[in-house]
Amino acid sequence: QVRLRETGGDSVQNGGSLRLSCAFSGGSGGPVCMGWFRQAPGGKREGIVAIDIEGRPTYEDSVKGRFTATKDYAKNTLYLQMDRVKPEDAGMYYCAADHLSGCRVPVESTWYNYWGQGTQVTVSS
Repeated sequence: QVRLRETGGDSVQNGGSLRLSCAFSGGSGGPVCMGWFRQAPGGKREGIVAIDIEGRPTYEDSVKGRFTATKDYAKNTLYLQMDRVKPEDAGMYYCAADHLSGCRVPVESTWYNYWGQGTQVTVSS
């Protein structure tokens, strides 16, 4: 059983920066692939970052070069540094985890069984 909890969602200005955190615990019995997902109102939950067991991230094109995912093993926390934020980045952000053999974008929400409750990001102009 993997437990996840996101924090850090807030209102951020267009072009600004924000850092999200995902505290995780549990998980055994195989490699754990973690991911960050974004869901705009009325939209699909889309995977934007996948992070493998070694902490190596891959990024979906819309966030590549602007977002940086890191994993702090000592704190059992996953971070998503969001820079040069755009209006289309607004939405609910979720952290996810599961035992997956492959852990690179593109990733689908249906592949993951463990989810946090989400944290809201709004972008103001």
